Amino acid sequence: MGWSTHEDAFLELGFRAMIVRLPALLSASFRLALEADRRATRTVLAAEIGRGLSQAVGLLAVNSVLARLIGSGPIGDRLGDAVPALAAVAAVTMLAALLRAASTYATGRLEPKVERVATEQYLERAAAVELAAIEDHTFHKLLDTAQYGASSARRMISYSARVVNAAISLIAAAGVLTVLHPALLPLLITMTLPSAWSALTMARRRYESFHAWVQHARAGRLIGQLLIEPEAAPEIRLHGVGPFLLRHFRSMSETAEAEQARLARLAARTGLIAAAWTGLATVATYSTLGALLLSGAMALSVAGTAVIAIRTGSGNLDTLEVELNALHEEALFVGDLQRLHREAEPRMIPAGGTALPEDPGEIRFEHVSFTYPGERPRPALADVTLTVPLGKIVALVGENGSGKTTLVKLLAGLYAPDGGRILWDGVDVAGADRRELAERIAMVAQDFKRWPFTARVNVAVGRSAAPITEERLTAAVGEAGADEVVADLPNGLDTLLARHFSGGHELSGGQWQRLGIARAAYRRGRILIVDEPTAALDARAEAEVFDKIRALAGTGQTVVLITHRLASVRHADLVHVLDHGRLVESGTPDELLAGGGIYAELYALQAEQFTARMPAPKQG
Repeated sequence: MGWSTHEDAFLELGFRAMIVRLPALLSASFRLALEADRRATRTVLAAEIGRGLSQAVGLLAVNSVLARLIGSGPIGDRLGDAVPALAAVAAVTMLAALLRAASTYATGRLEPKVERVATEQYLERAAAVELAAIEDHTFHKLLDTAQYGASSARRMISYSARVVNAAISLIAAAGVLTVLHPALLPLLITMTLPSAWSALTMARRRYESFHAWVQHARAGRLIGQLLIEPEAAPEIRLHGVGPFLLRHFRSMSETAEAEQARLARLAARTGLIAAAWTGLATVATYSTLGALLLSGAMALSVAGTAVIAIRTGSGNLDTLEVELNALHEEALFVGDLQRLHREAEPRMIPAGGTALPEDPGEIRFEHVSFTYPGERPRPALADVTLTVPLGKIVALVGENGSGKTTLVKLLAGLYAPDGGRILWDGVDVAGADRRELAERIAMVAQDFKRWPFTARVNVAVGRSAAPITEERLTAAVGEAGADEVVADLPNGLDTLLARHFSGGHELSGGQWQRLGIARAAYRRGRILIVDEPTAALDARAEAEVFDKIRALAGTGQTVVLITHRLASVRHADLVHVLDHGRLVESGTPDELLAGGGIYAELYALQAEQFTARMPAPKQG
């Protein structure tokens, strides 16, 4: 299975690169938080900075208390002298508790807002890029990884708050140690570095592994989903596909487990090295403190404060290690979200452009060519020149792979041609307003979306920006011949068409096809593109649908019809025949039949299936 390969990890992040990149990622998260809730963001930041500074004040107050209690004189006098400092310690402790409460409340408000804003930005860009971007493998992989950026941005809020608090507290402890004796500061820094190196290194490895294995993991989930998917259930049971899928699921899970074991092994080794380094630095720090105390270079009260400062700094260091590790990992995924924003920008559907003619007479393809990116070298369309007269029924005919569906996607503006021009009465679509173009198009694709909503919404989503009106719904349902479909539903148009939900209902393929046509009718586009509209219908229903399509054309609407059933295009005003991406014939159905070309050949082959005589039964 091609999508189970995982050899294209693209990140080469070293320790220095991560240190340099982290402030930018934090800044991006901070900007996102400000956009979500500026007041809550400022509250969190101020509260965490205040908590960190209060720790420094508290250490100095403790030093003052120890100095007075250990000094000379009667114990009563020493206790009395220590009361102001003790009151300062109590006040600082109370202030820190209040600041923590404020930070917790503001963080609780901020986190869901950040996730919502980040998710909206992600979905907004995913929905606004060109169709070619969604179909591009590399860009879609970025969509896969960036979707985690929103939840990571939420988690970064609390991680960032704790990192800011731990960092400031660590700096405060370091400042107190510097005041007590400058020799203690380098030793505390030496204790800090190995943990930071360990945390960032493990985060980098997990991130690289995620990128390398993201499609592998998605494929594993896909296989698991196939085993419980109702659409696949009959074939799984009839063809015995279950053991096959389970075998592949097990194989993919085992390879993913091996990767997790590799990461665990590296994490254990890295943690052991960092712990050994930190242990040596801790021994050196306390040995230095003892030497200073024995030599008389440091008073006992100062030594006691230094011990508290070192333990406080060590505790903050442990917190910083855990939170920084988590923060950096989440920040990398937020970075993916930011990268999506950058890479989506040049792929966005352009806004504005030249206005299309109000009432054009024709759409003309001039030497149009198109090749799907990353696929076969043979173009899907090659040097196609043809005309689509508006207000008529135009049929596109050809065998599978001839380029019919590609042509109508170019007509609808879903793709841009690699070469040539598409003109609306002389206006090149390449510079036209794409949203205005989309407004004029209604499409019933062969694989149109069956939305898991009510029947009402499934029809009205054809023009989702317009208010839903009963008159418009009734007219669209009638034009599509879907009256009986709606009448048979338990709750009519308000029936939920999602069998997997309580009260949901399922439609047959033919019933869905009628609703799809009703959706296009509801849209009321000037050009109706219909791709194999009767593929799931019986003969009687097929005839009714084509009658409806001809009626639409009779009102002045342009119908571009793709069908394999050539008898269905006998009422078309113009037929274009495509073969291997090239236009080979054009004309009315009668002209093409008389011409004896590909259209006549295919028509004869299909007609023969209905006119050939069955062998006479043997007489017994």
